[in-house]
Amino acid sequence: MDGAGGPGEGPAQEALQSLSRRLQVQEKEMELVKAALAEALRLLRLHAPPNPLQDPGTPAPTRDSPAAPPGLPPACGPSLVSRGTQTETEVETEPSPGPPSLSNGPPAPQGGSEEPGGTQSEGGGSSSSGAGSPGPPGILRLVQSPQRADTPRRNSSSSSSPSERPRQKLSRKAASSANLLLRSGSTESRGGKDPLSSPGGPGSRRSNYNLEGISVKMFLRGRPITMYIPSGIRSLEELPSGPPPETLSLDWVYGYRGRDSRSNLFVLRSGEVVYFIACVVVLYRPEGGPGGPGGGGQRHYRGHTDCVRCLAVHPDGVRVASGQTAGVDKDGKPLQPVVHVWDSETLLKLQEIGLGAFERGVGALAFSVADQGAFLCVVDDSNEHMLSVWDCSRGTKLAEIKSTNDSVLAVGFSPRDSSCIVTSGKSHVHFWNWSGGAGVPGNGTLTRKQGVFGKYKKPKFIPCFVFLPDGDILTGDSEGNILTWGRSLSDSRTPGRGGAKETYGIVAQAHAHEGSIFALCLRRDGTVLSGGGRDRRLVQWGPGLVALQEAEIPEHFGAVRAIAEGLGSELLVGTTKNALLRGDLAQGFSPVIQGHTDELWGLCTHPFQNRFLTCGHDRQLCLWDGEGHALAWSIDLKETGLCADFHPSGAVVAVGLNTGRWLVLDTETREIVSDITDGNEQLSVVRYSPDGLYLAIGSHDNMIYIYSVSSDGAKSSRFGRCVGHSSFITHLDWSKDGSFIMSNSGDYEILYWDVVGGCKLLRNRYDSRDREWATYTCVLGFHVYGVWPDGSDGTDINSLCRSHNERVVAVADDFCKVHLFQYPCARAKAPSLVYGGHGSHVTSVRFTHDDSHLISLGGKDASIFQWRVLGAGGSGPAPATPSRTPSLSPASSLDV
Repeated sequence: MDGAGGPGEGPAQEALQSLSRRLQVQEKEMELVKAALAEALRLLRLHAPPNPLQDPGTPAPTRDSPAAPPGLPPACGPSLVSRGTQTETEVETEPSPGPPSLSNGPPAPQGGSEEPGGTQSEGGGSSSSGAGSPGPPGILRLVQSPQRADTPRRNSSSSSSPSERPRQKLSRKAASSANLLLRSGSTESRGGKDPLSSPGGPGSRRSNYNLEGISVKMFLRGRPITMYIPSGIRSLEELPSGPPPETLSLDWVYGYRGRDSRSNLFVLRSGEVVYFIACVVVLYRPEGGPGGPGGGGQRHYRGHTDCVRCLAVHPDGVRVASGQTAGVDKDGKPLQPVVHVWDSETLLKLQEIGLGAFERGVGALAFSVADQGAFLCVVDDSNEHMLSVWDCSRGTKLAEIKSTNDSVLAVGFSPRDSSCIVTSGKSHVHFWNWSGGAGVPGNGTLTRKQGVFGKYKKPKFIPCFVFLPDGDILTGDSEGNILTWGRSLSDSRTPGRGGAKETYGIVAQAHAHEGSIFALCLRRDGTVLSGGGRDRRLVQWGPGLVALQEAEIPEHFGAVRAIAEGLGSELLVGTTKNALLRGDLAQGFSPVIQGHTDELWGLCTHPFQNRFLTCGHDRQLCLWDGEGHALAWSIDLKETGLCADFHPSGAVVAVGLNTGRWLVLDTETREIVSDITDGNEQLSVVRYSPDGLYLAIGSHDNMIYIYSVSSDGAKSSRFGRCVGHSSFITHLDWSKDGSFIMSNSGDYEILYWDVVGGCKLLRNRYDSRDREWATYTCVLGFHVYGVWPDGSDGTDINSLCRSHNERVVAVADDFCKVHLFQYPCARAKAPSLVYGGHGSHVTSVRFTHDDSHLISLGGKDASIFQWRVLGAGGSGPAPATPSRTPSLSPASSLDV
């Protein structure tokens, strides 16, 4: 919007005089308000025609009514076209030979006149840069833009002088009041609310088919959004209904949760490696592994409704227990943490333990060993860190006690005696004696003995421990020491120990690492492995804690988080930078699973290969091989990457950063070929035109920057700017001919731009209704408005993508779900297939070049899901029962 204002460089006296003049103008304009209201009431009384909606036999509209465009039904009643500014309500009136009426129809027949107005946007926004005809004009047009408290937007100025603004505002208010009175009369005659003019309260999402068959209107937070219906659609009933025939099956999960969790890596009897990320427990078989379930690749247990926090494997090597954190559903209702016990061969849930018994989440758990895994010990994340023992077969609680107010990081049963349980964490090692109460639920008791440090320094944290075959216990602490604990009779002189009771004390100490020890692992040959944090060393210890062999993990993989012993001499190592390594101490380690370490936002797929690129808050730019399920390469951007797009040639990729910088990189050499800055605010979208001649960059400074691009994509030069949005750019798409852009903004505007014609804003949006788009990622538009849920506040959908074959639309929402709709999705409350697995808001979705797969990004969970598209138009037959995860109930579907 072109901004213009009165001179503001005068002294304070001039400012006071200006305010005085404005006050006088406002007083005069109050009389205009009264006059306009009186005139509106008079017109209502004199011209109150019968409502055609009330009487089906009412004749067709008179010659005074505007004609409909060719191919569309004639006007049959009053309706509204919304045309809003950022902060004001605006009405334009023009003389009419007949009674006043409301219309959003096409231009009036010859003889009518229209005053040039501001630019009209589908999202209710407008721009006053020049004269033009804003969409299908009408006799009286309401422009409304309700304030949105939680949407950041920029102030924009009007083209009027300060002394004229009060006059314009008051005249607009007067005309708006007249308009409301006109609406109330027609509403009463129908005996109910006008579905077109009642936007509902904040947070509502309602849509209505316009009475003239020209547009559809929906509301987000009370803001009207008008979308014009393509000329080829005679009725909304013609559009497809029901969920799409295509379905999704989880094919691969990139990443591993090592940055902030423990007890997260084990090897099953089948040779599969089990770990977790987001809400999914992954069973992974490295290439070249022995035969067994799955035959290679990944399988997934997807029964959890929120992020998994810990794992335990039953002594039989088949059953697995996994504990999840508490969460909330889409309505904000708390979801209770729970432990699932499931079969790793069939992926069927065998038992659900502790529903309603835990608070916040499950922090640690362990199966008993001496009695073949009959019991399960659980520590939750409540303030008291409740310690409980459960019967695995019945799912009943046998004993419970408050553990400690300090954090508990590990728990385990003694392999020689199930009545002995050990916990460790912040500044403590506790030894628990459990009496089962003859198997009666709730009848057992737990008594605690604290480990005595004596002359040894008490560490700040004790993250891990293991039981030795002789009954002693080794602990690893934050000081880098391995302590050996044994039983002894207490000294009667020791305060508080009283008599000859048995205590647990330190037998020996060995300094093993610089910095904390995060993991200990007892090997089959009796030796012990320790994994260091700061020094990233993996050390093998023999009897007497004699170091036998060691290896160092490369720095870019992070510190050692977990260790698991594979087949033969093979070791699996999980790291704090969410990588899973495979190898041995002699040959070293190589990555088999890698992932990001912080929130993800940027995603784009290669134009003709099964590859995709991701970036996020960890400042890493990663190119992934979708066929080999591996990381092709990664580089450090030094800044947060938020968006990316491949050039149609695939030779380069553009990446937008959070500082207003954008880079162009060669995809083969990884060299930066362009480094340009536009503004000083974050970039939210970059998109090449389908012919590769232009690059559009959407910024949070409300502008779209257009660059002309060389044939190989390596060189760019500024072509122009698209100026007119009143809030930050969120999404944009190019037309198939590469000449036009459709864009969305943070205040729900839908604007159209003629790029080739000079980056001009298209004022007549009605003319863009039949334009074909090369991609469809805008979340607002006629073809996708049905994806919005009822009660949406406008932020519920983060990303949207139409398949290349234009059959389906994938949606990433704020409630950890991926949706699949039919395309076009232009019917309110459209049904969809819903898929869970992410543990955070889903930030982006994109189809691969051949629509064989869909890629989705998790936000805070830093996960990347690769879904296989099955069914009609996909790469395989649709399953008999699609894998669906209901939004409001626990997920029960399993992807085998």
